[in-house]
Amino acid sequence: MIEHHVRAHASREALPREQELAWKIAQVATDPVPVEPDVAEMIGNRVIDNAAVAAASLARRPVANARAQAFAHPYRPGAAVFGAAPEVRASPEWAAWANGVAVRELDFHDTFLAADYSHPGDNIPPVLAAAQHRGLDGAALVRGIATGYEIQIDLVRGICLHEHRIDHIAHLGPAAAAGIGTLMGLDAEVIYQAIGQALHTTTATRQSRKGAISSWKAYAPAFAGKAAIEAVDRAMRGEGAPSPIWEGEDGVIARLLSGPEARYTVPLPAPGEPKRAILDSYTKEHSAEYQSQALIDLARRLAPRITDLSRVAEIVIRTSHHTHNVIGTGANDPQKTDPDASRETLDHSIMYIFAVALEDRDWHHERSYTSERAHRESTVALWRKVRTLEDQEWTRRYHDPDPDKRAFGGHVTVVFDDGTTLDDELAVADAHPRGARPFGREQYLKKFRTLADGVIAPSEQDRFLDLACRLETLDAAEVRALNLAAPPGALTATDSAVANRGGLFR
Repeated sequence: MIEHHVRAHASREALPREQELAWKIAQVATDPVPVEPDVAEMIGNRVIDNAAVAAASLARRPVANARAQAFAHPYRPGAAVFGAAPEVRASPEWAAWANGVAVRELDFHDTFLAADYSHPGDNIPPVLAAAQHRGLDGAALVRGIATGYEIQIDLVRGICLHEHRIDHIAHLGPAAAAGIGTLMGLDAEVIYQAIGQALHTTTATRQSRKGAISSWKAYAPAFAGKAAIEAVDRAMRGEGAPSPIWEGEDGVIARLLSGPEARYTVPLPAPGEPKRAILDSYTKEHSAEYQSQALIDLARRLAPRITDLSRVAEIVIRTSHHTHNVIGTGANDPQKTDPDASRETLDHSIMYIFAVALEDRDWHHERSYTSERAHRESTVALWRKVRTLEDQEWTRRYHDPDPDKRAFGGHVTVVFDDGTTLDDELAVADAHPRGARPFGREQYLKKFRTLADGVIAPSEQDRFLDLACRLETLDAAEVRALNLAAPPGALTATDSAVANRGGLFR
């Protein structure tokens, strides 16, 4: 890897294009280095993972609304929409929009955490939609996804958005644009302009994940994917972007991040170096914010050791800065302890999550979030006894430069009414590559079968998995068939209800 040092430049400095981060990313995107077999296999796993969580969310209102918007933009050749019949095709940016919402709605797919947060699987819907629309094969698709993952993860390694309350989709837009550029074999100039446009249109505040969290949390990454496709289209037509987009006097670093004196270091593959960043990311076993994964597993481990939860006086979770301030009491969000909070808010409340996981000794993407579950008297009482504290050692471990030592969990102290305590800790989730039960192809297939059960017909599940498990060898027709069609009539009531609500697009 080459470490690129990035800072703001005054206009009079006339930063050469070759020294701009956007240009360096475009160079990575145009590097024809082969995708290594273990990377290709992991890309197949993540395509399966995305499809699993999309299947489980197809009937949910935000996904149905996004699908209705896509149906209002039919196009040929176009791209497939999850849940729709095979012959239904939408304009690629709208297909990416609908599929991106389906993938993101349950907060249940892959993650990478470093200087910032990310769900790099959000790159797959726009890259896949572009591949289907352009009639490209599986080898091109895999190359494009590998680039999307590489760029987003490398940006997350080097540039913290959260400290300035900028949403992490600001790293996704440029990554998806680069991935589409690789997919289509575009030249560096076009990719460079598309990256600049995608970044400029996807810098938004983090209020989407703060306070009363709404369905926009799922829509925001889909918007970034849609914006990336539109940016590539404009750049291919010869349109330019603001530049230098990161380093300019009024660019992202100077005005949205740490200011004119800030210095960032972004690692990118050297020429000829394989794109392997996807292997540093990890998926979720539980449908909740990633920093809760290890703590859910810890709650399940602690639960059998607590004979009477009513005797719990307090639960203290010592954890990292990020966990404390994003999903813990350090966020200072009263909504995180409110039984009437939205599902999106509850999945960003470690206090709620830990209480439910202790009581149920389990976690479920639907049952754990119902209104009845959140209003259970015993749950509310336990929930409000949970608090978090930032622990500098856990913060240090969270940011450890060695990925094999990085930790995303915490230390839990359960205090009982007689003053006795129970202590335990867990560094990484069981499903993490260094966890007790790491995910491999078998676990991804099981997750898919579990979440698609009752939603997607077994024969359609088999057809999709056959394609996803040999992704790199697919021809263009097979890539176009890479979709999940719900049984006829399965989503009719949902889609009809959405259509009856109206909207600008009909």
